[in-house]
Amino acid sequence: MRIAITGSTGLIGTALARSLRADGHDVVRLVRRAPGAADEVRWDPKRQEVDTAGLAGCEAVVHLAGAGVGDHRWTSAYKQEIRDSRVLGTRTLAAALAAMDTPPRVFVSGSAIGYYGDTGDRRTDESAPAGHGFLPEVCVAWEDAAKPAREAGIRTVFARTGLVVARSGGAWGRLFPLFRLGLGGRFGDGSQYWSFISLTDHIAALRHLIDTADLTGPVNLTAPEPVTNREATAVMGHVLNRPTLCTVPAPVLRAALGEFAGDVLGSQRVVPRRLLDSGFVFRHPRIIDAIRAA
Repeated sequence: MRIAITGSTGLIGTALARSLRADGHDVVRLVRRAPGAADEVRWDPKRQEVDTAGLAGCEAVVHLAGAGVGDHRWTSAYKQEIRDSRVLGTRTLAAALAAMDTPPRVFVSGSAIGYYGDTGDRRTDESAPAGHGFLPEVCVAWEDAAKPAREAGIRTVFARTGLVVARSGGAWGRLFPLFRLGLGGRFGDGSQYWSFISLTDHIAALRHLIDTADLTGPVNLTAPEPVTNREATAVMGHVLNRPTLCTVPAPVLRAALGEFAGDVLGSQRVVPRRLLDSGFVFRHPRIIDAIRAA
């Protein structure tokens, strides 16, 4: 297939492009600058421009672009950047695909389990409503922005992603160096649930969404059994053979991270019901498997 990807230089996009190309697929990368290679196509979300001629023949588009949620302190300006980078980008791309003479058959649009807000210890699947707060509001607007693609009859899937366990990149990539130095430990009291997924399983799941013709709407990309922060901390220490005596008290997190600390300390016990029901098989279903793989 010919498959287009936004956010192709990020952790997920890079791994997805590599996986697709290894199996002989033709990957097109959407970039915000002048194209510098044969596999690049220009788009500009802020100006609502997409070079759809470069997307001709694409059977699938995977949309992963967006400002990093944890990259900066949540000032009013950066919160707006988080929202705009997702909503404007999705709306621009969805409208452009809908207007094509021969649109792709599937649009896999990024989303996040932040949609559900703090779920406590309640097992939460795709049937749950949106939560309350900044991230749930962003996720609702993010998914709503894909409406032009849905209305044009393009099969649209929302990949609600959890914490991706990877050696470098993403939230987990920041933890590994600390744990290797023996500076790892739990956040707050460690009772909050973390819904994780290995990088390998995340890429396989995205490809499953592309290939499974009866999947539409939200699909949680998380491993089957979320763990608490305390459990994840213990497994990290075990796998890396390092002590995990350090803790980051909740007041310190709030002082360092501001509003974002509420989401770091929040609990999300999210399960991939639709992914499992559609026949997907995890290679790393347990947290120890995911951390060892990374």
